[in-house]
Amino acid sequence: MPPRHQSGYGEIMKTGKVPENILKRSVLGQIKIKGKDVVSGAGPGADCAIFLPPGTESERIAVCMQESAVALEGEKCDSGEALRLTMGHLIQKCANNLAASAARPSAVLITLLLPETAEEKTLKALMAEAESKCRELSLEIAGGQTRVCAAVSAPVAVAAGYGVRLRKTPRTDTGYEGRAEPGQDIVVSKWIGLEGTALLAGYNRKGLLSRYPAWLVDEASGFGRYLSVLPEAEAALEAGACAMHDASEGGIFGALWELAEGGGVGLSVDMRSLPIRQETVEVCEFCNVDPYRLMSGGCLVMTAKDGPGLAAALKARQIPAAVVGRVTEGSDRILWKDGEVRYLDRAGRDEIHRYLSDAADFGRSGQKL
Repeated sequence: MPPRHQSGYGEIMKTGKVPENILKRSVLGQIKIKGKDVVSGAGPGADCAIFLPPGTESERIAVCMQESAVALEGEKCDSGEALRLTMGHLIQKCANNLAASAARPSAVLITLLLPETAEEKTLKALMAEAESKCRELSLEIAGGQTRVCAAVSAPVAVAAGYGVRLRKTPRTDTGYEGRAEPGQDIVVSKWIGLEGTALLAGYNRKGLLSRYPAWLVDEASGFGRYLSVLPEAEAALEAGACAMHDASEGGIFGALWELAEGGGVGLSVDMRSLPIRQETVEVCEFCNVDPYRLMSGGCLVMTAKDGPGLAAALKARQIPAAVVGRVTEGSDRILWKDGEVRYLDRAGRDEIHRYLSDAADFGRSGQKL
């Protein structure tokens, strides 16, 4: 077997997002053509591409994509398997990307790749779940592709979301620019780690019940009900938010890094201010994962000139929110905790993928994680 190179262009990549240095070098660095209709393309800190359709000066279209291996709602997935989301979860991630880019989600295109062992009833059930989530979000399934493919061992879905960008808000005539700038406050909605906590609690229900009461495990498993950031994005726009980024893969640390990277700024964050549920603390301790690097869908990171005012506006709509830090000059991204200072690293592999990979390795060795 040839040696596994660990650096340069021979770097071995692991499950999850492609590392940012590889993304910049081998993906974004290969894109040379720039069209006049593309206002801004997706990249680190920007999950949506923004288009200005010909013949219009104000209406802009936001487009994003999400992909995952998928499972049916309630289908049992073992902790040693690769991550599989439901169709509803995948579409919600698309809608969150659009909302965080100040766009009103309006339509989605869906591509499904099915293994040769798949039955028609599985396809029908997957599409029924997709239609149910789209009905909930007032989205239209506008098209897509469905294909049986020998190269996949489980159903794989790709969702492309489309929305109309809301350029102006009731609080400003200049519109939402979507960039963090020095001097702005950083506000976080709800709690970190919600998405990953729900997934881990589902994978480890039996083990968790051996240590914790059923109500705690049930509550953690039910965190999926908090995954939409559409209500807080709408409220934030009305309250004068300057930038928004939904915290998903890579956790809150990944979201903070991408927010700062997108604006070319630094930040200073008090880790004690980052809101976290006790259920997340317990589940992460049981699974030996870092809650700050765990999938945090349902948590929206925002910047505003008046952070306390933005947090108050969210709380007035029954949306928990906290001011956690400030945007700063330069490129230092600093985390404070109990008087100690550490520097935020670039967004890395999400803890959910590390956990599942370790679980698979233990399973192959005949052990349990």
